[in-house]
Amino acid sequence: MMNGPQKSDSCIVAKKPPNKPGRLGAETVERRQGAEGNTVKPSMCRTLCRGSMSQGLDRVREAAKARKKERLTALLHHVTVDLLREAYLWLKRGAAPGVDGVTWQDYEQDLEVKIVDLHARLHRGAYRAQPSRRKYIAKADGRERPLGIAALEDKIVQRALVEVLNAIYEEDFLGFSYGFRPGRGQHDALDALAVGIGRMKVSWIIDADVAGFFDTVDHDWLVRFLEHRIGDRRVIRLIRKWLKAGVMEDAEIKPTEVGTPQGAVISPLLANIYLHYVFDLWATRWRKHQARGQVIFVRYADDIVVGFQHEADAKRFMVDLRQRMEEFSLSLHPVKTRLIEFGRFAAERRSRRGLGKPETFNFLGFTHICGRSLRGAFLLLRKTRGDRMRVKLREIKEELRRRWHDSIAQQGQWLTQVVRGYFNYHAVPTNAKCLGAFRHHVLNLWRCALKRRSQRDRTTWTDMDRLAAAFLPPARILHPWPDVRFAANHPRWEPGA
Repeated sequence: MMNGPQKSDSCIVAKKPPNKPGRLGAETVERRQGAEGNTVKPSMCRTLCRGSMSQGLDRVREAAKARKKERLTALLHHVTVDLLREAYLWLKRGAAPGVDGVTWQDYEQDLEVKIVDLHARLHRGAYRAQPSRRKYIAKADGRERPLGIAALEDKIVQRALVEVLNAIYEEDFLGFSYGFRPGRGQHDALDALAVGIGRMKVSWIIDADVAGFFDTVDHDWLVRFLEHRIGDRRVIRLIRKWLKAGVMEDAEIKPTEVGTPQGAVISPLLANIYLHYVFDLWATRWRKHQARGQVIFVRYADDIVVGFQHEADAKRFMVDLRQRMEEFSLSLHPVKTRLIEFGRFAAERRSRRGLGKPETFNFLGFTHICGRSLRGAFLLLRKTRGDRMRVKLREIKEELRRRWHDSIAQQGQWLTQVVRGYFNYHAVPTNAKCLGAFRHHVLNLWRCALKRRSQRDRTTWTDMDRLAAAFLPPARILHPWPDVRFAANHPRWEPGA
């Protein structure tokens, strides 16, 4: 992620065997997912984790690791009946059906017969991809995000193929790519960014957003990128089928010439492959050959944050990045993409120039702010985005209206799950005030909903405090400090690793 000697792009950690057999080993070392040379069980778990990959997929991983510049052939035969069955079990039970109207529960009837038939159709070329069903969901800025809901069998096949392709591309993807990858999550990206800003000489930040990325991916370029590593023409044809299947909206099927449907199981992997060649490899070369100071990268899907030591590097990179994106039919969002002064010395430098406080930027649901600790040292503050909190509270208010006639205990149990889920993501250090505010607003919405159930309702704040103590989790920090968790996950981290 950082500038300097690069040891490994792997960011996965394993326990090191103890030096003395009689003692427990607490030291950790970097590892690549799956022990090198170890045999694994042929069976797979329901979660399709990499640690339980079949021996066939493990051989694919080893081949991809050993031959970085070669294309891998004969991949489709790894999509077995067992893998299709596990892919079906991985799917969400309550997900909305696609154009075929088949739900997870419907497909469960005679599952083995259907899976065997799907496997046969897939390998003899009789499988046909169905169009996605268009659905729109509200975004925090008031706009609507288009989603494509695939048919159930398409989801099954896509999930199985993702497992095969992950065995290849997890050996290729770089360490600063975090979006939708096995063993990586949003908090891993947030930790890496916080450590990079805190430990490296970062004084300028480019907060880049690719405008309408999933809707503008060029199919021809995507296939060309896939062909760098995929030599099985059956796999390429299969992916082309999904890209060209179209979407159904208002009972009309519309062709798709560009883009990958958001919501499709395979879309995140295809997005990572596209940006791996368009951005990751190019940015790494740019840092090595053109940057004069230190540079850090963190990318989560199409959200990119780049930190620079020198303003001149940042400005040149911005110009080059725009040109790079245009070469591959992409563009940077004109409003969301910004260059700001940010980092340990930003507040002091801006004060000397008579400017205000450093600007803030948003990344993965948090607003990042230049702050100070109680001792006066630089401290990166992360607070929940206000617009995201307002959207969540609006959803809770609407759902409480639908639950007006539920008992208080039923409402309380539902709110317990909502607040706990919210805290599980947002309860990071320096965000305690936002957590307390969210809990208070939820309690107030609950009070208003209870009072409106009857004109004679006498619910007081004392009553609500008792209900809050019984049902709503307390607002407390659940996540460790970023540098602590990052050090635990990457004990041998060096700038550029």
